[in-house]
Amino acid sequence: MPGEHPSHLQRAASRAQSKADRGGGQGKEAASKAQSDADRAAVPKHGL
Repeated sequence: MPGEHPSHLQRAASRAQSKADRGGGQGKEAASKAQSDADRAAVPKHGL
């Protein structure tokens, strides 16, 4: 949503993803999973 800020986990995962992308793919799978997990954790739960 507009105006929302990324969580601490999302920022850390984003940095790890960028580092993996620059590093020739080392750790890219783990960084991608961390990014997905952080994004999933930040999704608000509706109706629960």
